[in-house]
Amino acid sequence: MALLQISEPGMSSMPHQHRLAAGIDLGTTNSLIATVRSGKAETLPDPAGYELLPSIVSYQPTAITVGKQAQAKVEQDPANTIISAKRLLGRSLAEIQQRYPNLPYQLTASKNGLPLIQTAIGQVDPIQVSSEILKSLVQRAEETLNGRLEGVVITVPAYFDDAQGQELKMRRGWPDYRYYVY
Repeated sequence: MALLQISEPGMSSMPHQHRLAAGIDLGTTNSLIATVRSGKAETLPDPAGYELLPSIVSYQPTAITVGKQAQAKVEQDPANTIISAKRLLGRSLAEIQQRYPNLPYQLTASKNGLPLIQTAIGQVDPIQVSSEILKSLVQRAEETLNGRLEGVVITVPAYFDDAQGQELKMRRGWPDYRYYVY
């Protein structure tokens, strides 16, 4: 019996080569990262032992914080602390203002009509906010696994429409990896 090694077109097929990869659940409220070790799926906690990362990013003049550190700033600085950015992906400014009229952010439209959020460090769009969450999770994985990830699979909710999925696939500001968005 022969074993087949199946790989992406253009990729070398080197069996038994150790490559680091992970999967990310980019959640609206919380996100997490997992990998397979010894044939078993395992979530990767942060140094404090938390597996879930709150999907919150705080933009301050001196630093960008993500997760629990950002969560601590939600009440004291809501205009610069972005929660649920995933809800804004692929939506026009008009649609966001209609769906979410009470957001604490100062929003403007980009040239293509997509939202820009004014923060203490300047304007950011929802994909940039999501990229901060992804970068934090990838850093967590690389520190835990003691190496650079070669690939990352990102899941998105089934209710995402095509525009939301396409915007996430644009990958502006993401670390340089092979990403597969599902």
